[in-house]
Amino acid sequence: MDNTNLNHNHSESNVSRVALITGGSKRIGAVTVRQLHQAGYKVIIHCRLSCQSAEALAGELNDTRPDSAKIIQGDLNDDTIYNNLIDQAFQYWQRLDVLINNASSFFPTPIGSITLDDWDNLINTNMKAPLFLSQAIAPYLKKTRGSIINMIDVHAQRPMKDHPVYCAAKAGLTMITQSLAKDLGPEIRVNGVSPGAILWPEHDMPEHTKNLILERTSLKRPGEPIDIARTVLFLVRDADYITGQVIAVDGGRTLNI
Repeated sequence: MDNTNLNHNHSESNVSRVALITGGSKRIGAVTVRQLHQAGYKVIIHCRLSCQSAEALAGELNDTRPDSAKIIQGDLNDDTIYNNLIDQAFQYWQRLDVLINNASSFFPTPIGSITLDDWDNLINTNMKAPLFLSQAIAPYLKKTRGSIINMIDVHAQRPMKDHPVYCAAKAGLTMITQSLAKDLGPEIRVNGVSPGAILWPEHDMPEHTKNLILERTSLKRPGEPIDIARTVLFLVRDADYITGQVIAVDGGRTLNI
């Protein structure tokens, strides 16, 4: 049995591994940042507009453990940014071990009203940026036998009404996850996490819609962002022999969707 990975993962207790989390300043991203930081990772918090929140979070984490959190700003709709963003992230601590593609745009696009701007926005953040960031970071992750986590969605499997572009983008991200796992092995593992009813959208959602969604789960209740963060930590730290998988953290929603 080849113990290379095991030795790598468990003999570096004196080396802080470095995780870059896109969209890491708020919501699930921020909880994931905290979870990884608590587990000993140095974290790089990417933000686009919410940089004040990112700076506050980094400041809080650095108070807990000096020089353990940085922020990096960039608009993932700008397709000239990917290589520069990864190179800048590497410069902080001269290593990269984990990429969490968490940043996402989400809004309805009913048929008859879809614009090219809608398409570009949803495809860029949910599918294009994860692919090109993964491509840019791959040389660094190969050196550390690192991993990539893509945040997907239960609606990558089954469409949500009035969201054809978003659902298609997340379905595409599922195939990117599987393809990258095949193409970047054996050095790099690539997996996905697919949240169900964890946090409601930032735009208003009617109560009856929320209730209908929860009724379709097997556990009859929403999850918490920490459920996602713990799954991410498991995949990057403890799952040495898992790659190319998408784990649904959905309370059984996909059984009844």
